[in-house]
Amino acid sequence: MSASPLMTTPSATPPGASLDPGVVPGAFDEPPLISADMHPPVDLAEDLERFNSRLATYLKPEDIKQIGAAYIFANAAHRGQLRVSGSPYISHPLAVAETLAAWHLDPHALIAALLHDVMEDTSITKEQIAERFGKLAADLVDGVSKLDRIEHQSFEEAQAENFRKMLLAMARDVRVILIKLADRLHNMQTLDAMRPEKRRRIARETLDIYAPIANRLGLNALYRELQELAFYHAHPLRYRVLSKAVKGARGNRREVVSKILQAIRKALPEAGIAAEVMGREKHLYGIYRKMRDKQLSFSQVLDIYGFRIIVKDRPSCYLALGALHALYQPVPGKFKDYIAIPKANGYQSLHTTLIGPFGTPAEIQIRDGNMHHVAESGVASHWLYKDKSTLDQLQQKTHKWLQSLVELQSTTGDSSEFLEHVKVDLFPSEVYVFSPKGKIFALPRGSTAVDLAYAVHTDIGDRCVACRINFEAMPLRTELRNGDRVEIVTASTAAPNPGWLSYVKSARARSRIRHFLKARQNREAETLGERLLVHALAELGFTLAEVDEPAWERFLFDTGTHNRKEIFTDIGLGIRLAPVVARRLMARDQNLQQAVRNAGSVVIRGTESGAVKLAPCCRPIPGDPIVGLIRKGHGLVVHTHDCSTLSKLHGNKLEWIDVEWEAGITGKFDASIRVVVKNVRGVLARLAAGIAEAEANIVNVGMEEDSGDATTLFFTLQVSGRMHLARILRSLRRVPEVVRIARCVDSKH
Repeated sequence: MSASPLMTTPSATPPGASLDPGVVPGAFDEPPLISADMHPPVDLAEDLERFNSRLATYLKPEDIKQIGAAYIFANAAHRGQLRVSGSPYISHPLAVAETLAAWHLDPHALIAALLHDVMEDTSITKEQIAERFGKLAADLVDGVSKLDRIEHQSFEEAQAENFRKMLLAMARDVRVILIKLADRLHNMQTLDAMRPEKRRRIARETLDIYAPIANRLGLNALYRELQELAFYHAHPLRYRVLSKAVKGARGNRREVVSKILQAIRKALPEAGIAAEVMGREKHLYGIYRKMRDKQLSFSQVLDIYGFRIIVKDRPSCYLALGALHALYQPVPGKFKDYIAIPKANGYQSLHTTLIGPFGTPAEIQIRDGNMHHVAESGVASHWLYKDKSTLDQLQQKTHKWLQSLVELQSTTGDSSEFLEHVKVDLFPSEVYVFSPKGKIFALPRGSTAVDLAYAVHTDIGDRCVACRINFEAMPLRTELRNGDRVEIVTASTAAPNPGWLSYVKSARARSRIRHFLKARQNREAETLGERLLVHALAELGFTLAEVDEPAWERFLFDTGTHNRKEIFTDIGLGIRLAPVVARRLMARDQNLQQAVRNAGSVVIRGTESGAVKLAPCCRPIPGDPIVGLIRKGHGLVVHTHDCSTLSKLHGNKLEWIDVEWEAGITGKFDASIRVVVKNVRGVLARLAAGIAEAEANIVNVGMEEDSGDATTLFFTLQVSGRMHLARILRSLRRVPEVVRIARCVDSKH
């Protein structure tokens, strides 16, 4: 259900019973929306008249008839329902439709706006809407409607699932989010009737989700209004204090602003540039955010006022910029050309900051008329203006972003994770970098070369191993800056590193890395699960080939799984226990087979990443006697046989698995040692030299001061096995300052 305040009176007429079956789309004899048939509430007559006037400016009479029929339908469906404020509920969908009419949206969107709550708040179904107003309008209403009939574990999960549904519907048709944004705008405008805690929650949700989406779609005016309303409801006291301070500053700085305006209005005509010049006051939320982010007091925020200059065409933008830089001194580093390189939402303007009279900084935006329309209306300008070159570029960018949501959906596990990725993608600040061929990529600020690799193509991201930034070799985690030229180096054998997740910024990179790692873990888990099942069957005296097809089909049906691979994967991940699966598969012969054969142990290669984990408590290495423990959701965890943690795990005996190291195993394994040394100069260097001589790598070093002249050092080393570790210990014992040395038997040393 939408966030609109709603209260149904006890005497409400059943929604379906009050509908006039004779009302169908196009049933009006006269074009105007208001007619005697509607019986609108008295206090809505003015709203209806204004709405009707908007429609008459751009829609055909037959379209207005259709919208009129939708109003009658919605009015009847919501009859008897009141908002918490006490106003008739129909006032809300009417206000939403009026906002869309101001954007000149098409009749289908306006019909859907009028009907957008009937599926949630009444017994009207999608099929009924489709029958009366067409499938397209019904699909739009369905896209806006929430998933109230689905049970969720928590409110947060329900919200995440609803956002997921809405955003995916938006990817199919952007009008879904335009309706939802107009819906949220009216709810925010009428939020005073709600409880304070609910106002704060809805305001926070607006700042986190809806305002950034409006910004991403280029709806600048809506973006600012949503931010202001959310700030007012989330922090009412701060809003009032800041508002009072701005009003006070308005009088103090009026003279400066007036001087700058007069100077600009005089300088531009003298340079032969016709322009509309206007001063604008920064929004309160923008001032508040700057004070919060930069830890400033209000008196330190000097750029409260800005100026917008609208000229006739693109070349005039640059001429105006030159004239202004000749008038006042520009601030170095504060010039941005969003005309040559537009923002991802299609926004275009020149931005510069000038030092005006009395040293007051003045922010200037310069754009032409078409750029101004797009800046204010964003993707909604698709229905307003006919400049195909601008709109095609804007539509392409919007379409590309919407399609990226579909890609995120396909690579994301749950709704919360999907919402997390979308929030990352809505991050407003961007950095612009170049490929070796000169193509520009817009990435979230703080992005690295890995983010760029995935922005180019998923395969490039999966295979990247190094990068060159401005022709210089740099680490992949290097943060990119505006204007960097970045070349990605790939290798056919490379694969994503889990460590990348700690520094990538873009939603695409994060979701692709997680998807790859999850797929690899599942493949490894499948292989491990099959081996574990073979082992469990062998202990019962069977082989995997002896499990007949009916047994598999019966087991798959009983467990609700689709194929054997899922069973193997579940076993490998510890979701199912191999001995239990084996007994259920062979249940028909349990009484016939009593002998249990020793099938040997499960072989550990040490290269299994997700499905097999080496316990961090004891850090087993090749050569250690080991035992395996199947833990639900963890897969197979390998411990040393004398690990102190094992005595604390009181699992069922079926969870324990005999394991052994693969013969001739290669690779590097972490091992920890404790070295007590005399506290003399140069001892650490001699220990490091001894470790290097034994061909080992130091991963980590820690120190703990003892009483007296001794110091305890802790080393985490990469070794190939138990024999290698023994060789390292012998090498270190030859250092004269070593008093005592031993391997650490647990993670706490």
